Amino acid sequence: MVLSKRGLLCGQNTVSLEFCEHCVFGKQKRVSFTKAVHRTKGTLDYIHLDLWGPASVPSKGGVRYMLTFIYDYSRKVWTFFLLRKSDVFKTFKQWKTFIEKQTGKQIKHLRTDNGLEFCSGEFNEFCKDEGIERHRTVAYTPQQNGVAERMNRTLIEKTRCLLSNAGFGEEFWAEAASIACYLVNRSPSTSIDLKTPKEVWSGHSPSYSDLRIFGCPVYAHVSQEKLKPRSKECKFLGYASGTKGFRLWCPEDKKIIISRDVKFNETAMLR
Repeated sequence: MVLSKRGLLCGQNTVSLEFCEHCVFGKQKRVSFTKAVHRTKGTLDYIHLDLWGPASVPSKGGVRYMLTFIYDYSRKVWTFFLLRKSDVFKTFKQWKTFIEKQTGKQIKHLRTDNGLEFCSGEFNEFCKDEGIERHRTVAYTPQQNGVAERMNRTLIEKTRCLLSNAGFGEEFWAEAASIACYLVNRSPSTSIDLKTPKEVWSGHSPSYSDLRIFGCPVYAHVSQEKLKPRSKECKFLGYASGTKGFRLWCPEDKKIIISRDVKFNETAMLR
């Protein structure tokens, strides 16, 4: 068109093509994604589910996979660590039973990718029987499961930082990822107007009184002979599930222990 207007085409007329198949073959790009709008409000209305792994190094417990559940409205996240991909369906059923008993609500929509662990016959049949509407991504389009993909990236980035700061090897990745999940649920999120996921989920502000530095020295009380030391030096790993205690790594015994009678030395990590 520019050349025609400048009179350089020797009087030849130009036209605008509404469609050129050859241009499509040569230049077609992927359709851009619109910005997601946060619309869900009902408890358990929409759940995002994704699997990360396998880890290059198994954890202390031998797991290689991390299964992540995200409740869309509050952005609260739950993580489970699995030995095998085949454990996904069993874990989903157990979490569904637990969360529905706790809330009195039912899962209505579930978004996953097209991984075989989410598309097995038994998984599909179970969701159909339970009235759960499935939303799956198109092949090679992880953006459609963006909430779960971004959350996994956030958790793994935090995991690397925690391991580096604590001086732990990769075999402690599951413990670090568990702490990363704990921190994410208690950190302000722009997706929910700078509130914390735990606050939106429960309606109460989270407590930070138990917050400790991952990997810091901690001394666990032990009962030994009268002249023996009354504590063992360990490293802080996280919070014990279902009990009021701390998970500790004991280098002397080379095992993980749980104790509530502890003394922390977080200043050692600040030097």
